[in-house]
Amino acid sequence: MKIDLMEALVKACLTPIHTYKGQDCSIHRSFVPTFSMKLFRGPIGMMKHPNLLNSVAASIQPLKASGPAHFDNTLPSKEVLEIWRTADAVCFDVDSTVCVDEGIDELAEFCGAGKAVAEWTARAMGGSIPFEEALAARLSLFNPSLSQLQEFLKRPPRISPGIEELVKKLKAKNTNVYLISGGFRQMINPVASILGISLENIFANQLLFGGSGEFLSFDPNEPTSRSGGKAVAVQKIRKVHNYKTLVMIGDGATDLEARQPGGADLFICYGGVQHRESVAAKADWLVFNFRDLINSLD
Repeated sequence: MKIDLMEALVKACLTPIHTYKGQDCSIHRSFVPTFSMKLFRGPIGMMKHPNLLNSVAASIQPLKASGPAHFDNTLPSKEVLEIWRTADAVCFDVDSTVCVDEGIDELAEFCGAGKAVAEWTARAMGGSIPFEEALAARLSLFNPSLSQLQEFLKRPPRISPGIEELVKKLKAKNTNVYLISGGFRQMINPVASILGISLENIFANQLLFGGSGEFLSFDPNEPTSRSGGKAVAVQKIRKVHNYKTLVMIGDGATDLEARQPGGADLFICYGGVQHRESVAAKADWLVFNFRDLINSLD
């Protein structure tokens, strides 16, 4: 009888509840237990099996739904808003921030190695392995030729909703805008052109090819080719231009690294494409829609 009661409780008390967050319809699913008193009607009641019911009730306490609901940084503090509104420069990550894709994943998919490369990208962006190691490993899986890259670039980049308006608004406030990416210049230049960002304001990697168009490697001299590279790029930008206040916006661990002394004063995590909880939890401000940043500039 105890086994039958347990099975009935588990089946009846676990109900799947889907929650939806963000304009981009990123879906966060969780199973939230619900409790029904109807289960205790009939010949088996609380008084007959108090210990069993107490242990079952304790085991099905409500769970916290996954997603942004448990983050306390989705609303900016006054200090964060002040820094954001008065920033001299804003640096954007590109993949999964300015663009809805991870560029190297898309290129790999085009070349027939999408799944394997995407797995490496997820590990790299989560900060579990050195970025330079992940970059070399991913490229070695498909060795893109120059002709493949040129064919791939015929497809227009997919820009995140609201980013064009945000960049225009920042530029109207005389805030300088930069693109800092672990992706490749060949793929980021078209994005910069759409957004009206000078090519001089791009810090990214460079694919290297041989005389016959064969893939050789990537330029190791680019700061963003290795872990901590975005922090180095931000520090260089700040030092050269003597910016008083600088903000970094991105989705990954390499973007979070830019917030350190001499680097970014503020890190805004954009979770509208990829929601990496380990990164989002450490952000000064977590947003899922660029509209929040646009409206806050008014």
